[in-house]
Amino acid sequence: MNMMPVGDGSFYLYLHGTVREASETVVGDRVDVEIAFDPRYRGGPQHRMPPWFKRGLASNPQALKNWKALPPSRRKEVLRYFSRLISAEARARNLAKALHVLSGEAGRFMARAWRHGV
Repeated sequence: MNMMPVGDGSFYLYLHGTVREASETVVGDRVDVEIAFDPRYRGGPQHRMPPWFKRGLASNPQALKNWKALPPSRRKEVLRYFSRLISAEARARNLAKALHVLSGEAGRFMARAWRHGV
């Protein structure tokens, strides 16, 4: 499962095929979801910062400053997203987008609008 904000306070919920099959839902269905906090959860594994992202941040002091100001959960989300990028083209494209929004420019990155680097 993966939830992505739509931008109006609602979310898209992406379900794997096996979950859709078990829940008898199809793409586009509206579903009600109940979320409960698990007090045993301790944050899970954090992905390492890719060297290409580290170099990009090092070359852009404002982006680095805004990166450090992000909440830990947002940094973790970005690093998890970057860990799934396979091609050099995807990495370059997403690095440019990340540095753009982390530099304080308005833009979209990771399916959300960013303003002032956060």
